Amino acid sequence: MPHRTTRTHTVGPRGRGAHRAVADALRAAQPGDTVVVAPGRYQESLELDRRVVLVAEQGPGTVVLAAPPGGAPVLRVLGPDCLLRGLDLEGADPGDPAVTVTPGAGLVLDHCTVTGGRIEVRGPEGAEPGDFREGEEGTSAVLLRDCRLTGARHAALRLSGGARVRVESTTVADVDGVGAVLAGTARLDVTGLRLESTTGSGIRLRGRSRLRMTESRLTSPGRAGLLLEDTAHALVTTTRIETPGTAGLHLGGDSHADLTDTRVLRPAASALVLQDAARLTADGCTVTAPGANGLLATGTARARLTDCRLEDCGFSAVHLADRAEAAFTDCRVRRGAEHGFHVAGSAVLGLTDSTVGEIALTGVAVTDEARATVTGCRIDTVHTGVAVASPAGSRIDRSTVVGAARAGLEISSGGRAVLTGNRVTGSGAAGLLLDSGSEATVEGGSVEGGTGSGVVVWTGARPVISGLRIDGTGRNGVYFAEGAGGLLTSCDLVGTRLPAVHLAAGAAPRLRRCRVLDCPAAFGGDGSAAPVLEQCDVDGAPLAFVGALHPPAAPALPGIPAVPAVPLPTGAGAPGPPAAAPAELPTAEPEEEHLDDLLAELATLVGLDRVKHDVHSMVKLMQAVRLREEAGLPAPPLSRHLVFAGNPGTGKTTVARLYGRLLKALGLLRRGHLVEVDRSALVGEYVGHTGPRTAAAFNRALGGVLFIDEAYSLVPESGGHDFGLEAVATLVKLMEDHRDDVVVIAAGYPADMARFIGSNPGLSSRFTRTLLFEDYSAADLVAIVEHQAREHRYELTGPARLRLLRHFETLPRGAGFGNGRSARQTFQEMTERQAQRMAEAVTPTPDQLSTLEPADLPAPALG
Repeated sequence: MPHRTTRTHTVGPRGRGAHRAVADALRAAQPGDTVVVAPGRYQESLELDRRVVLVAEQGPGTVVLAAPPGGAPVLRVLGPDCLLRGLDLEGADPGDPAVTVTPGAGLVLDHCTVTGGRIEVRGPEGAEPGDFREGEEGTSAVLLRDCRLTGARHAALRLSGGARVRVESTTVADVDGVGAVLAGTARLDVTGLRLESTTGSGIRLRGRSRLRMTESRLTSPGRAGLLLEDTAHALVTTTRIETPGTAGLHLGGDSHADLTDTRVLRPAASALVLQDAARLTADGCTVTAPGANGLLATGTARARLTDCRLEDCGFSAVHLADRAEAAFTDCRVRRGAEHGFHVAGSAVLGLTDSTVGEIALTGVAVTDEARATVTGCRIDTVHTGVAVASPAGSRIDRSTVVGAARAGLEISSGGRAVLTGNRVTGSGAAGLLLDSGSEATVEGGSVEGGTGSGVVVWTGARPVISGLRIDGTGRNGVYFAEGAGGLLTSCDLVGTRLPAVHLAAGAAPRLRRCRVLDCPAAFGGDGSAAPVLEQCDVDGAPLAFVGALHPPAAPALPGIPAVPAVPLPTGAGAPGPPAAAPAELPTAEPEEEHLDDLLAELATLVGLDRVKHDVHSMVKLMQAVRLREEAGLPAPPLSRHLVFAGNPGTGKTTVARLYGRLLKALGLLRRGHLVEVDRSALVGEYVGHTGPRTAAAFNRALGGVLFIDEAYSLVPESGGHDFGLEAVATLVKLMEDHRDDVVVIAAGYPADMARFIGSNPGLSSRFTRTLLFEDYSAADLVAIVEHQAREHRYELTGPARLRLLRHFETLPRGAGFGNGRSARQTFQEMTERQAQRMAEAVTPTPDQLSTLEPADLPAPALG
């Protein structure tokens, strides 16, 4: 058969082309022909049932093909190998298809736009999805290249059946729904996708669908960046998921995702969520600033992460519950508001060659029936390094804990663990804390430095410890509480500040081949203890216990209070902090502060005249109450809880901190410290999470002040159910239960605080006094800048001071005005501008380096 010559058909309005309508040209075209469309708007519903090329004569943006009213798509593709280039396709209804591709048909959209409707691709039913393989280019029935899909409702791209679609360098934006939906056995292969602003998830996979995505960015999806259900599979490489409304990646059912070099940034909820039997592998990925967990795994989910980073998590960086399992290798967890790893239920954690640091609570917390294996890791700057409260049996091997505020390694009541070859340095209360009812085996390793004891063995505990070196601890080498025992073999106790071994009443440990070197004494404590010594020595001489213990070389410190198991939340969906704060081991008492000194410090605060007067009045009232109590007279009713009403930056936190210290000096609070929280620290995202989370924050404030910033955010403006109301109810009960041991200060905008107080009858009866923090005057702001300058050894010239006053007098005081914060920001900008000015000077003098001139003020001030 002779080869047919392909033809070109033209379309144009007003006789410019052979055809007035595109549909006419398509009917005239034979397979392989080209239809060229002149600029204009064509309202037609087109069918492509043969292989044709449809192009805009003058390129993208010049031809609009719009669907007529009535619901028909602008384009229906019925045949194979159709190509559209440079056309704008406009649907009639955003909720309907603008383009449909039927099973067996094929389409290429090149430099096209689709608005006001979705692209719907239906593939043959029953087709097997297959798997993406490394290096596979893949085939597709539909190809979108350099296209833009906008303005759809429900979905911008929908694949069903065995559809095969490839997307290259394409943007999907402003979708009232999901960016792309895959169902059945559909496959989507994506490179260079830019997905922006969807109200639903970015991409949703159901059934046995498959996604391969690389070098893409999903920005601000309203819900999850990627949502996988059923047995769907996603292979994601070199991709960013930014500010999703819920999770970055949410896996459910038996779905599976493989991530490589992918970043999840600032998700509103947890970054990676695994439920049911989902599986995740991640290599070289980063999670930054999630509102909740970095990784949350429940059910029987499985996760394996290698060379990944989880940073700035709002809840625990990793929370494993139910029977979930996760393995982390060469990973880094930094800066978190709760635990680094919280392993609950019957979950299993493997943590190898990883680092955990700057964590508010525990580096690795193992509770319920969970177990963990921690190998070759470094944990630093945490409250507790590793806390094991589970009897399932955990192992901590060849790991280092540095600078734990409480304990380096803690085995709580009921906990069982083997600790091998670990190094603990600089712990605040204890290197190893072995609680009553714990079962611990310690083999080798060291405890070095720190302000507390090397090992604390609590009442009834019987650890087996061998080959451990304890060196230079701030208190005892080993502290045995009443009735404690255990076996210490071949241990060295070197250079402790207090006696090497403290023995409380009834303690009966066995020490075998242990050495005491350079300690003030071998033993201290109670003479009724009954240790058993076998081949031990002190400074090279045989060590014997004669019943009368050597007094400590330093003044005796308070006895260590009972240390209960660290209570941590249990069950799935409870990744928050402990229900109660861990009991504190003894630390050095802060220096006593005198009331007159604190009042003088209050007087030095800039501005706040009304607040300072109110605080003085309350101090006098509390002094009178104290005198009546000491005289045996009944105290008048007195609520110490306060409302601080004021705009941001008006010194509310500073005064709250000073208020706690004043109450401590008056003897009305034990510690007087400040614990500052906001809604995110009190309210959880799961049922049953808010109560324990609120109680944990409250208990951290016992003996001091709980400062709730933006307290009104706990109460929704529109009413209705909100977990914030549960936090309020919990606070009211705790305030009643601990009425004499905590002060609560609720702070926020003046106009909103009445709503907070009125949300619960218990609040209005407890918050009976409001302190109003007025905005700083321009002169006050100048004084704040001058105070900052003096602290940093700068000095303002007279002209600079006058210009600064004018600057603050003219500074807009809208929503962005920060009062004292604005003053501090102004000072910082002045020092930066001065530094740039000095960099241009040849040899600036010391006076020049410390002087702030008018030229250093922010630019608007110079106008």
